[in-house]
Amino acid sequence: MEDIHIQGSKDVYIQPTVDFEVATGRCSISGESFLEETAKFYSPMVEWIKAYSRFGKNIDFTFSLTYFNTSTSKWILTILAELKKLEGQGVAVNVVWHYHEDDVDMRDDISDYMADTGLKIDLVPFNE
Repeated sequence: MEDIHIQGSKDVYIQPTVDFEVATGRCSISGESFLEETAKFYSPMVEWIKAYSRFGKNIDFTFSLTYFNTSTSKWILTILAELKKLEGQGVAVNVVWHYHEDDVDMRDDISDYMADTGLKIDLVPFNE
């Protein structure tokens, strides 16, 4: 199993920066996500989480997304559902989401994710 490191970019489509580390269990997705081939981008991350579950080690997941489109939202929900499965297997799962305090829509989206998955997400305002 290998780490995932993807540098974010803002070309025609916008992709977030992604860092998943096997040794530490630290994972992050940050920036903005407006992709054409969302499944191609996010499905390896879901597979990574499934493979990581075999280790039974704790996982710390941080989202610092400031914008994402609808197709990305579906993949975020899939990622969170996989993390909830890990939690159900006895793995300590810590999820933090950094957001802008004045972004009511983002807070609503995060609340919806918590309701849909049953996973606790700590909301942490960006230091601006």
